[in-house]
Order: sequence, then structure tokens, then C-alpha cells
Amino acid sequence: MTQRSELGVALEPLLRVLGAATVDVDDATDSDVVLSWAGSPAIAIRLDFSETTAAQVRSVETEMGAKLSDLSREQKQAAIRILDERGAFALRKAIEDVADAMSVSRITIYNYLNAIRDSR
Repeated sequence: MTQRSELGVALEPLLRVLGAATVDVDDATDSDVVLSWAGSPAIAIRLDFSETTAAQVRSVETEMGAKLSDLSREQKQAAIRILDERGAFALRKAIEDVADAMSVSRITIYNYLNAIRDSR
């Protein structure tokens, strides 16, 4: 296995959670992140922010063992805390995307976030 493929294998779990993909260095654009290995460009990472929130939701669903929409109120609040700690709500439209995944209103998400942040 080459160093480049070793790097790709090592990064795969992280990239899956982030909703990112690897791109050949020769195909990288200015918005891609090029990583070096052993002193030379080895792999480019393409972040797809439209998929990032969905990937974070899937990750939390896996951790909690159920779809966000199937969780109890307390579990939903715990899921919101996890997503907030991971920075999910810094992304544009994340509130709406998470509200849709939970089958609640945006106002409910804002209320959960306010309660979480006020308790810190």
C-alpha cells in the first residue's frame, strides 16, 4: 500500500462524518484542502457543506441508536447538545435541517439551544 493510499484509508472515517471526499491532487481546485505526506502533496479533500449537517445528524443518530425524529424530548435535547458542541449550528441552514430531521419546528431547536447555552 502506498503512502497516499494509507493516508486516504486513515482519513476515511473522518471524511465520512464530515461529508467530504478525496480528490486527486491534480484535480484539486482552490477551494479544496491539499494535504502533504512525506513532504509532498498527497491527497486533496473536498468539503461539501451541503452534506455536512446531514452527516452530523447521521452520526448523532448512530450514537443515540435511533432517528432524531423517534427520540423522546429529553433525548432530542441531548442530541441538540451534541450537535451544538460539534459546531453543527455554525453552518447555514443547519437549524432548519436539524428541525426537519427531528420533525419539530425551528423555534423548538432555538428553544433547546437557548436552554443549553443558558445552563453553561
